[in-house]
Amino acid sequence: MSDAASHFTTEAGGEAAGPGRYVHVDDITAAEFLPGLAFRPVLGQRGMANFVQFEPGTEAPRHVHEEEQIVVVVDGEFTFDLDGDVRVMRKGDVAVVPAWVPHGAWTTDSRCLEIDFFCPPRKTLLALAQEQATPHEA
Repeated sequence: MSDAASHFTTEAGGEAAGPGRYVHVDDITAAEFLPGLAFRPVLGQRGMANFVQFEPGTEAPRHVHEEEQIVVVVDGEFTFDLDGDVRVMRKGDVAVVPAWVPHGAWTTDSRCLEIDFFCPPRKTLLALAQEQATPHEA
C-alpha cells in the first residue's frame, strides 16, 4: 500500500527548477522526419514527451538510441518491433525500450497516435523541442 502523505508532500526538498508551463499539442508545429510521421515534442527539465502521429502505411525504421523510451498508444494501432518481439499495439498498450535496444514501428491501414517519453530528452529532437518551449512575442 502506498503512503499518500509522503507521495503528496508539500515540503520542498530543494529549489524549484523553474516555472511550470502549459502546452496544447495542436499548437506545436509538427516536424515530419519521414512522410506520414509527425513529431510534436514537449521538453521538460529532465525528460521529454513526443506526440507522434503515424498515417496509414507509414514506417519508423528499426533504430537504436541512447535514451530510454516509453511508448504509449493513445489512439489507433501500429505494429511495434522491440528487438524482434513484434506485436500489434492498440490504445492503452505500452512498450518500454531500454537504451540501445533495436526497435521500429509501422502502420498498415490505420492511423496511430502515440506518445514517446524519453529520459534523458532525445538529442535528435532537442532543437525542435527547445524552439517550441521558447515563448514567442505576439
